[in-house]
Amino acid sequence: MLRYCRSELPAFLTCLRRAVEIESPTNSPADVSRLARFFAKELKRLHGKVKVLRHPTAGSSVWAEFWPEKRPRKSVLVLGHLDTVWDKGTLRRMPFRTRGGRAYGPGILDMKSGLACGLWAIRALRELGISPSTPVRFFFNSDEETASRAFRKQIFAEARRARAVLVLEPAAAGGALKTARKGVGEYRITVYGRAAHAGIEPGAGVNAIAELARLLLRIEQLARPLRGLTLNVGLIQGGTRSNVIPERATAVVDVRVPRKKDGEAIERKVRRLRPVHPEARLEITGGINRPPMDRARALRLFRKARALGRALGMELEEASTGGGSDGNFTAALGIPTLDGLGGVGEGAHALSEHVIISELPRRVALLAALIATL
Repeated sequence: MLRYCRSELPAFLTCLRRAVEIESPTNSPADVSRLARFFAKELKRLHGKVKVLRHPTAGSSVWAEFWPEKRPRKSVLVLGHLDTVWDKGTLRRMPFRTRGGRAYGPGILDMKSGLACGLWAIRALRELGISPSTPVRFFFNSDEETASRAFRKQIFAEARRARAVLVLEPAAAGGALKTARKGVGEYRITVYGRAAHAGIEPGAGVNAIAELARLLLRIEQLARPLRGLTLNVGLIQGGTRSNVIPERATAVVDVRVPRKKDGEAIERKVRRLRPVHPEARLEITGGINRPPMDRARALRLFRKARALGRALGMELEEASTGGGSDGNFTAALGIPTLDGLGGVGEGAHALSEHVIISELPRRVALLAALIATL
């Protein structure tokens, strides 16, 4: 398996370059759909049953099935996402390139190299005449970077049909597989005050920005960083002019929770917030949008992957991460889920984003071996 995957590395890199050069920011559904069509075509070349699933506001997703059986059986589900955080046009200043054993480009680590690993794992099994004993299904999602709202029901449905879920997100540091993830939430907090002239009658106004600032200090105190429960005020908007008492101010707060009960506690505490000024009004929307990924759901799969990795010359470790993925959803449904099976590298969401080229054949071989033996 490993010899075959190494021999295919030039073709793999050609495919990866084509994927990277199809820019696919979440906020451009047409471009995400273009990448969906590219991967659908590649999956069809591998003799898969393939569907491109369209959405009225999000880009298209891709579903594929290999080795189907006449009677329904639990599948191995391979999950990935097509969208990236990079705006259209980033490729001009951050082109695909290889240097020093690394390949660079927007979205190459998170997670186009993982999608290509999924393709090549099936290709390796086909070429080597290895048929898994269970159906293998792929779901490449279109809006994972913005909470997977468009196709969440389809992800749940596919997970319930699966015996195991393999997630093609990038590996953790050193190539470690991800066995646990924090839950993720986002709250939008809007304060409504009353506008007035800041010089003539400031007392007639209710300053929404000042009220929001007081609230954010209270929100900050909800964090428990030593336990891994963090909150980050990532965006603030408010006011119109310096000589006007602002009548509206909004903050967006990112929340990361290590355990389900932490998310429930934060939800209660945030919803109980009240404005200090008696004439201010508070509106809170959002909430926890991804449950934590429980390590217990990954342990058996990780031990299997570690044993297969040793046969490939890899000493795999496990890791926990603060980022979320669609694996959070499948693990919460009780389905064994192993994450971080994509590329090895650094710089996800950064200008230095890259993968280590020599690791790619081993990641493909590991994924193929897992698919073949589950």
